[in-house]
Amino acid sequence: MNWDIVEGNWKQLKGSVKEQWGKLTDDDLDVAAGKRDKLVGLVQEKYGKARDEAEREVDGYFRDRNL
Repeated sequence: MNWDIVEGNWKQLKGSVKEQWGKLTDDDLDVAAGKRDKLVGLVQEKYGKARDEAEREVDGYFRDRNL
């Protein structure tokens, strides 16, 4: 997975990311700005997940989209 592509296309991806993780606000997504660590941290915080679980979830989401 190439996070440079995710970061470069973040504006287009924000809507689908918000559908996947509905507890994330537009401000949260602006803070994440396509950065893996920030997005993982937000998913971890908002959903009460362990760090490794949040990482697997985020990585799997973008891997399924071939990014």
